[in-house]
Amino acid sequence: MKKLTQMVMAVACTAGIGFASNAMALDGGALYLDATKGGCSACHGKDAKTPVMPTYPKLAGQNADYVYNQIKDIQSGARSNGMTAAMKGITHMTTDEEKKAIAKWISEQK
Repeated sequence: MKKLTQMVMAVACTAGIGFASNAMALDGGALYLDATKGGCSACHGKDAKTPVMPTYPKLAGQNADYVYNQIKDIQSGARSNGMTAAMKGITHMTTDEEKKAIAKWISEQK
């Protein structure tokens, strides 16, 4: 069984098939900056810690699951306070995998 698993993994790697999630393969930093995906940096700052307005939250270092769930809640309308009305339309510009990649990148910023 171990030999079979090793063979499958070798074939998958040779064929370019990854076992990591798509969020791992996506560049969350590029998506965070990408204006066609909402351009988070326009309000939250390019480094995710220098927002353009003092009332906008600093995102850098937040827990990835927390950020992802907040984005999903804004998109669904479950969270509808503060500036979420502006973000609601933006969140629809990203796929779930892109949201996860962005959230992961944000969590890695210090």
